[in-house]
Amino acid sequence: MAEQQEFKSTGTVTALVPRKGQVENTAFTRLELNILLQAYGLGVAAGEWRDYAIDFLSDAAIFSIFRFSADRPHYTIEKRPQLAQRQGAYAVRDQRGSVLRRGHDLERVLFCLRPARRLK
Repeated sequence: MAEQQEFKSTGTVTALVPRKGQVENTAFTRLELNILLQAYGLGVAAGEWRDYAIDFLSDAAIFSIFRFSADRPHYTIEKRPQLAQRQGAYAVRDQRGSVLRRGHDLERVLFCLRPARRLK
């Protein structure tokens, strides 16, 4: 017969809301994530991209696009709210870290990532 295991609580509590003095991480909104995933889906359908990753840092949110899973990110899309009044909160960078496009509107910034149409 199978014995039932008893699970006991360890009594640790994880805070989901930042405490006073803690820095909140920058994140993408649901609309921004929808736009990012639509652009990513076009690249996957074209056979150019294979994987993605999302990082939430204290000063930036980063969406990385990989051509191969074990490789460095082919493109990174950054959201930096501190630059929203100056150059624009969004930037697309290539593998070397060079800024391909920067601006205030995410859809326009992502336009440089559209896969090229191939001639038949």
